[in-house]
Amino acid sequence: MTRIRRLAAASAFALSLAFFSAPASGQFVVFDPTNYAQNVLTAANTLQQINNQVTSLQNEARMLINQGRNLANLPYSSLQTIQQSISQTQQLLREAQRIAYDVQQIDQAFSTQYGPVDASVSSASLVDGARQRWQNSLSALQDAMRLQAGIVQSIDTARSEAGALISSSQSALGALQASQAGNQLLALQSKQLADVTALLASQGRAQSLELARNAEAQEQAREQMRRFVAPGQAYQPGNVAMFH
Repeated sequence: MTRIRRLAAASAFALSLAFFSAPASGQFVVFDPTNYAQNVLTAANTLQQINNQVTSLQNEARMLINQGRNLANLPYSSLQTIQQSISQTQQLLREAQRIAYDVQQIDQAFSTQYGPVDASVSSASLVDGARQRWQNSLSALQDAMRLQAGIVQSIDTARSEAGALISSSQSALGALQASQAGNQLLALQSKQLADVTALLASQGRAQSLELARNAEAQEQAREQMRRFVAPGQAYQPGNVAMFH
């Protein structure tokens, strides 16, 4: 702005010199240098205002563009893949053999198969019960290994989805896309935590059934020893020490 004022003043000064140095021809052009300088300043101010308006419109346009980017949805979504993987893990849990993840079923099994040995039960029934408990433990181990295999097979998918989501987050155009990418990464982490929880549950189930089988086997061994002892002779728990 100062430069424009200087140019206007210089123009006025140069025109005033030209006016006074003009030859005497009897005709003079009336020129008001002050009015001319004022007109130049007015035009400069008007131009500056137009420039300011253009800049303001450009800023508003940028703001609208940024708002549109902030509201744009993330073009990539891994939610369907994550949900499918979780469903596969849940299906493996539902396919648990014999004693499943059901409180009532567990209570019933422990009251019939893992309860105190009934002295009136035949030896054949005791053997059959031991076989059933062994099958329970074997099935639980198989279920745990099947679940482990399913989780291991999903590792490659999880790694691929994580890479895609991180790439989408880094190239996000606005806040909404970045937020959606972050939410999907959290969903992927939640799925991995669910896999770990399911794996621990399956391993704990197998271990618990094996411990219960061992405890019942010891109780059954005592009952068999009691039956082996001659009728009428008192049974002493120390007599079965050799079976532990």
